[in-house]
Amino acid sequence: MTTTPAPRTPARTVPDVTGLLTHTGHVLNTRLSAALSEVGLLQREQCVLVHALEAERTQGQLAELAYLDKTTMVVTVDGLEKAGYAERRPSSTDRRARIIHVTEAGAEIAARGQEVVDRVHREVLGTLPAAQRDAVVDALEALMAGPLAHPVPSDQPVRRARQARR
Repeated sequence: MTTTPAPRTPARTVPDVTGLLTHTGHVLNTRLSAALSEVGLLQREQCVLVHALEAERTQGQLAELAYLDKTTMVVTVDGLEKAGYAERRPSSTDRRARIIHVTEAGAEIAARGQEVVDRVHREVLGTLPAAQRDAVVDALEALMAGPLAHPVPSDQPVRRARQARR
């Protein structure tokens, strides 16, 4: 008679929300990255351009909004400048600070990029029944406004997924 060893995996008592959000977020990011390549932008470049168009913001402020570390932000802005999409300029309110100004070409490519982003989001949400679309978005917004609004301090740093190079 053969006995099966007792399972060593702890029993889950609630759904694996981290796994669900990590997997879906990763796959959505890969879809967005692939789609944005149609207009020649990286996802982080699109994010920086859009946030820089919303208001006069410093490189540090944009890095925070785009979830980028300082080194990645510098490389991103360097690339945007090289492409003619953005410029570093003195702030109109603080001459010591430098803001990221989006050029006309940058505004045009950001608009094209936003069309791509909207298309991908529409396609993804379109796979759900109509009644679930609003529920999913509402639930995610409620989590972002509530318990998942801000990261908590941790001695264990959380690694962000790397983005593929162009």
